[in-house]
Amino acid sequence: MIAAIKPAGANTRGLLAYLYGRGTHDEHFDPHIVAGFAMLGMPDPGRDENATLTELGHYLDEPVSLRNGEFGKPVTDHVWHCPVRAAPEDRHLSDAEWGEIAQRIVQAAGIAPAGDDLGCRWIAVRHADDHIHILATTVREDGRRPKLHDSGLRAGDACREIERDYGLRRLKKGDRTGERRPTQAEMHKAERLGWEEPSPEWLQDRIRAAIPHVTNAEEFIAYLEASGIEVQVRRGPSGDLLGYAVGRPGDVNEAGEQIYHPGSKISPDLSLPKIKARLESSRPEEHPTARRNHPSTPWQQATDALDILHTEITDTGTDDDGDARAQAHITALGELMEATAQKAPADLRVQLQAASKAFAHAQRSQIRAEDRAAHALRAAARDIVNTATGPDGSALAALIAAMVWAAILAGRWHEAKGHAHQTDAARQAVQHLQTTADHALTPTLTELEARRPNEETRRTLANDVRAAVPEHADRILADPGWPALATVLADAEAGGHKPHRLLKEAAAQRELTTARQPARVLITRIQHTSRDPAPNRRAEAARRRSTITASVPAQQARNPQPSAAAPTSAEQQHRQRR
Repeated sequence: MIAAIKPAGANTRGLLAYLYGRGTHDEHFDPHIVAGFAMLGMPDPGRDENATLTELGHYLDEPVSLRNGEFGKPVTDHVWHCPVRAAPEDRHLSDAEWGEIAQRIVQAAGIAPAGDDLGCRWIAVRHADDHIHILATTVREDGRRPKLHDSGLRAGDACREIERDYGLRRLKKGDRTGERRPTQAEMHKAERLGWEEPSPEWLQDRIRAAIPHVTNAEEFIAYLEASGIEVQVRRGPSGDLLGYAVGRPGDVNEAGEQIYHPGSKISPDLSLPKIKARLESSRPEEHPTARRNHPSTPWQQATDALDILHTEITDTGTDDDGDARAQAHITALGELMEATAQKAPADLRVQLQAASKAFAHAQRSQIRAEDRAAHALRAAARDIVNTATGPDGSALAALIAAMVWAAILAGRWHEAKGHAHQTDAARQAVQHLQTTADHALTPTLTELEARRPNEETRRTLANDVRAAVPEHADRILADPGWPALATVLADAEAGGHKPHRLLKEAAAQRELTTARQPARVLITRIQHTSRDPAPNRRAEAARRRSTITASVPAQQARNPQPSAAAPTSAEQQHRQRR
């Protein structure tokens, strides 16, 4: 059950005309009052043919008129409107039940507190089976204004109790992180103009699409303007940018004037201060993957950056700093999804865009993000949108598979923190990403399976699987993707890698218990890591010794600490197959 409090209005008679009218699509039938502040003597135009909307409006407005007659400054924002809607699958509620529900909501919201005979005047009108509209005038009988701060949260809490008491669909408790729902007027307008989505949703998609492309607030505004969005900015005396609002071309009011929506009203994380904090955290500095001794594509760098996210989310503990870092990485993960969707091949773009849109709510919570902690992910997203070339199939498949696991971890983290809406958002994103991952890997699987190694080599590689990941070996070897995995392992071994070690490292990066197809998971991980040259452990040990010797004082250098034994030459040779 949803109670959606609308912005305060000034025309009681006008709202009554809508509640008792036929509706914009003739969807209203039998409008009548099911509850009110004083049912006796109240005119109901839906039940009394002699009662009029004007009479009912005057009746509700009496305390407002009295106050305006006594005080110099009139009250103009006195109309409180709250539609209350049941879920489509909920049972039919009677008028009496809707009346009880309305009573509980006005009490919780502060319109008519329990036991207070001097509360505001209100009515609940039912004109459809699945919802009611509560209308109140927000001047009390004693002339004071009611305390309506946080009334939406209190009404929402009352709805959760009503759902439990009436056996209705149970919704998650709100936490002030959700974006504003489009109004009925906005939805009808979009339908009338042939738009696929209302203006706030359309604008939100384009604001999120802009973020990976820019590095500061001024670039952000310029990018929106270049994208054809109407932008209105607010600046201080010094010229500093203080705020912004955006409008959809063609979205005008009755006077033909452009309608603007502040970023913070579209979604809580799209206010200018929050966008500036995210952009300032991604100012250029050396990317961790830039220190590799081989060139990496932006797609490969992004997969490397997601390995950092795995560590940040799973190893943060319960301290506030750890939570702030985890939330920052989850926020940046959403930006990486958006960037990948923009640059992915057309056949994958729709599902990736759906994943990015679903994940938007998981990007924000009441935990304040330490944005600078997620620099590597944001740099990877920016590199992807700025690259001129698309990814090769295996690199994109590895990145999407890594995003699947990252989104799973994000959902687990939110669930552990009690963030119900964010958990659901992450799960929805995972479904879209898994579909995309399956599609992205199909061409690679076809090519690998065509080159499957001979039976004897596959048996030897199967022994490696049993030795490296014994608890998952049966599922891996039974997976239809096993022949392709065998090809990947054989290719890696030909490049100087040890299949046993690659398997253990891949399994450590992504637990396999929840993997639907563990062989496919291992394919993408091993293809990503085995692109590096096989490690020369003797050379690496020598480099470390020289680095340590150069960094310690001379007297310590003359008495070095014992070092670990160097690997034998046999460890550097290719395995001799049976």
